[in-house]
Amino acid sequence: MRFVAQFAFLIVVIAGCQIPKESTAPKKLVEPVAGLYDSALRPFYHGVASGDPLRDRVIIWTRVTPTDSVDRLAVRWEISTDENFNNVVHTDTLSTSPAHDYTVKVDVTGLSAGTRYYYRFNALGRSSMVGRTKTLPEQSPDSLKFAVASCANWEFGYFNPYARIAEKDLDAVIHLGDYIYEYATGRYGNKDSDRKNLPAHEIVTLSDYRTRYSQYHLDAGLRSARQQHPFITIWDDHEVANDVYNQGAQNHQPEEGDFMTRRQAATKAYYEWMPIREGEKLYRAFQYGDLCDLIMLDERLEARVKPLDSLNDPAYAKEYRTMLGQEQLDWFQQQLKQGGRWKIIGNQVMFSPLQQPSDKPNTGINLDSWGGYPLERNKLADFIQTNALKDIVFLTGDTHASWALEVVNDVRTSSNKNKAPYAIELGTTSVSSGNANENASDEDVKKREAKFLQLNPHLKFTNQRDHGYLLLTLSPQRAVAQWYYVDALLKIDNAEHLGKRFSIPRGKSALTP
Repeated sequence: MRFVAQFAFLIVVIAGCQIPKESTAPKKLVEPVAGLYDSALRPFYHGVASGDPLRDRVIIWTRVTPTDSVDRLAVRWEISTDENFNNVVHTDTLSTSPAHDYTVKVDVTGLSAGTRYYYRFNALGRSSMVGRTKTLPEQSPDSLKFAVASCANWEFGYFNPYARIAEKDLDAVIHLGDYIYEYATGRYGNKDSDRKNLPAHEIVTLSDYRTRYSQYHLDAGLRSARQQHPFITIWDDHEVANDVYNQGAQNHQPEEGDFMTRRQAATKAYYEWMPIREGEKLYRAFQYGDLCDLIMLDERLEARVKPLDSLNDPAYAKEYRTMLGQEQLDWFQQQLKQGGRWKIIGNQVMFSPLQQPSDKPNTGINLDSWGGYPLERNKLADFIQTNALKDIVFLTGDTHASWALEVVNDVRTSSNKNKAPYAIELGTTSVSSGNANENASDEDVKKREAKFLQLNPHLKFTNQRDHGYLLLTLSPQRAVAQWYYVDALLKIDNAEHLGKRFSIPRGKSALTP
C-alpha cells in the first residue's frame, strides 16, 4: 500500500509541473560568409549562372540563401527570349535543400539553336537578377568569341578580370580550372590584400569546400561574369588540392584523413556550385556548327598517375604513366578526327615541350605538365601528324603566365621534322593568383622571359607578370588571340589594356603578329 500511495503522489507532482515543450521556433541559418552578403541581393546573394550550352538546352543555376534553416525550399524559374520576360518559353517550380547546399540547377530543354535567352529565379517572395545565356548554333556562325580564364585566388585580390569579361560580347567563357584554392588563410596570397579565406583553415570537408565556393561567388566581378555569359568549365588541381592526381595529391597529408573522402567532398561541392551538366565523366565536347569543336579534357582526376619528382626516375617513360588514360585518349582522338572545324582544346597543363631556364643538367621540365607524361604526349603528337589534322589550338591554364607557342615535337633536337609545328598552344595568365613577380622584381622576370624565348624558338610570346584573361575569336579564315591585362587587383578597378595579339591563319600552325 505504501508503494501505491507514493506512486499516486508522484503522478500528482508531475501533473502540476510545467514541462517545457520542444521549441518550434525556426533555427537561424548560420553561414561563415554572411558578413560578406549584399543585402540588396537577398536571398540570391551569389547571383545566377548558366553553362554547358547545347543546341537545344542549357544549364541555369542559382543559390537561394534562406534566413532560417529549412528542409525544403520552393524555387520557381523562367526563361525567355527577351529580358523583359514578355515571351517566356519555359517555366517551372522545383525545390532545393541543405543536401544540395541550397543550390539550384536546371537543365532547360526544348530551346532553339543559336539563340540568346534570359532567365531568372523566384524564391521567398523575391526575384533574382536576370541572367543571360546562349545556345550553340546549328549552322556555321560567321564568328565565335570566347574569353579564356584560369587561376583565381581570393587572397591575392579582387577578381577584376572577371568584371572585364562580363562587359565583352561573347559566346561563352572557357574556364580551365583552379577556380578556387584550398589553402588556409595566409598560406598563399598577397599580404597587402584585405581579403582573407573562409574558412581560415585548409579546406578538407564538404562543409569547408562549400564555404570556399560560397565566398568566391560573393566577388562582384565573378558574379557579373556568370550572370552575363554561359561558362564551360573543367577542374584543375586546386579544386581538390595542389598537384592532385587520380589517387592522391601533393597537398594531402595523412592527418587530413582519407584522400578519396576528401576528393568526393570536393567534387560534390564543385558540381553543386558550377553550372555544369553532371555525368560519369567530366571530359566532354561542344560543337559550334561547322566552325568549331570545343573539347574539354580532364587531366587530373580521370586517370592521371602520380607526377614524378625527377627526370632521372626510371619510371619517366613507362607505358603506364598516363594523364588522360586509354579511354579518354581514344575518345579525344575520335573527337580530333571529326569534321574540318577548328579544334579548340580545353587543356589544364602545358602541352608543348618547353625548356625552362636551369643551371642543372636533366632539369628544366615541369613534370606536372604533359612533359612529365612523354609517351602519352608522343602518342597524341603522332596521331595528329599521321592523320594530317589541322587547325588544332590548345588552350592552357595552370601556369599563371601567358604563352603563345607553335607546338613542335622536341625543342632539344636539330631534326627538321621535330621542329615542324603541328598545332598551336595559347596559355592564359591568372585571374589573380601569384605570377612570377610575386617574389621577384618585374625586371628580373622580364629577363627570365627573354631566356625562355632564347631557349624555345617555337615560343613566340610570354608574359609572366600580368593578370587578366585571353580573348579568342574564330572565323572561317583565321583565329585571333588577344591577351588582356588589368591594372590592379588590390582594389576594385575598371582599367585594362591589350598586351599582345596574334593571328592564326586557317590551315597553318603559325602565329603571325
